[in-house]
Amino acid sequence: MVFCGRFVTFHQNYIVKNYILFFAVIFLLGACGSQNKIKGGRNSNSNGQWISLFDGKTMNGWKESEGPSFSIENGAIKVAGKRSHLYYDGPVSDHNFKNFELKMQVMTTPNSNSGVYFHTKFQQRGFPDDGFEVQVNNSHTDWKRTAGLYDIHDTAATFVKDNEWFELSVIVKGKHVVTKINGQTIIDWTEPDGAVPSKGHPGRIISSGTFALQAHDPKSVVYYKDIMVKPLP
Repeated sequence: MVFCGRFVTFHQNYIVKNYILFFAVIFLLGACGSQNKIKGGRNSNSNGQWISLFDGKTMNGWKESEGPSFSIENGAIKVAGKRSHLYYDGPVSDHNFKNFELKMQVMTTPNSNSGVYFHTKFQQRGFPDDGFEVQVNNSHTDWKRTAGLYDIHDTAATFVKDNEWFELSVIVKGKHVVTKINGQTIIDWTEPDGAVPSKGHPGRIISSGTFALQAHDPKSVVYYKDIMVKPLP
């Protein structure tokens, strides 16, 4: 009887250990799969996933044109200085986006002007010729306000205050562009068939390209953080 009891105990311990080993293997396989998914998402066309373009600590993945007018302050990109542009130059989608959702937290200060470009490409000097500018301006002397498509479909209305964080979103699908502030649609515009670039903006036409943040003038101070993109098919 003692032998049988020991056998039963041994058998039970054997089963328990094998169950533990089985679930440990399943957990490790799942963790490896998740890591591979994250790695692939950061360095490939990972449609349908939100991917961070700014780590909150460094300018890794970004390239400035003129400046220096960009720095890191309290986990945000601070824009303060002469005219310059900070282009996304990192691995996500090889910094070439056609259809996407872009969102970020933005804070303007009084009398400041900035902008977010899409479908653009690196340009060493001047305001980018390629791509569209989504205006960032809540109180500057320029009447064109935040979330308007600059010189394409502008808005004169002000929806948020200076010195307060707000979410700015840009969605591009085909020739359809939507901008939002805190989830509220501001611009809903579709480029017409046969469109040609507007005067003064030779490359302002739907195509593909990267993103850029604008330093407009030495008196403008604006902050950007939590910059995320979701590539779309």
